[in-house]
Amino acid sequence: MSRDTNRVQRKVRIPSNKRKKSSSKQDKKPGEIACGISGCDDHADKHLGGRSLSQENAIDTWGEGAFKVRKNRVRVCKACYKAWKKDNKDDGTPHY
Repeated sequence: MSRDTNRVQRKVRIPSNKRKKSSSKQDKKPGEIACGISGCDDHADKHLGGRSLSQENAIDTWGEGAFKVRKNRVRVCKACYKAWKKDNKDDGTPHY
């Protein structure tokens, strides 16, 4: 019985916490679209967690004229979206 020494060794998976870290850190993109809620200085870009609400939904939470409209939508930052979501959490009407 001879051993076959020409066989290729199987690859061993390296655990994710033992892998090499990439030396180049990714730069965060700056925000381009400002939050539509007056008094808020954050950005409403999608990659920063921003969302788009309808005018009616924005009126329910912030009132008439407390926001800037763009194409019948109000662009909001992540924090303002969370505030809207919390305000409408117990509301029984669905928002489409």
